[in-house]
Amino acid sequence: MIARIWHGRVPTGKAEAYRAFLIARAIPDYRSVVGNRSVRVLQRAEGEVTHFITLTLWDDLASIQGFAGADVEQARYYPEDKDYLLEFEPRVVHYEDVGSAP
Repeated sequence: MIARIWHGRVPTGKAEAYRAFLIARAIPDYRSVVGNRSVRVLQRAEGEVTHFITLTLWDDLASIQGFAGADVEQARYYPEDKDYLLEFEPRVVHYEDVGSAP
């Protein structure tokens, strides 16, 4: 299994609206892709900026390609992101999931 991690920053005043967007639009989109095992959205306010981490788990790189395209490390954005994000980080990171505990 592979973890895909994306990071974005929004003005704290827009954080609640961005969280609602992620829940309504992004999470269902991730979940609709064959091979997606789970989606977690993490949020942390830091003064005037709020950080969002999207952590998704995938069966394999082929599954991630079904979501992201051939360049699996390229970040994928939605048109609505322009209304919230302070910048568009170009890359995501992947980690191999080597174990877990209940």
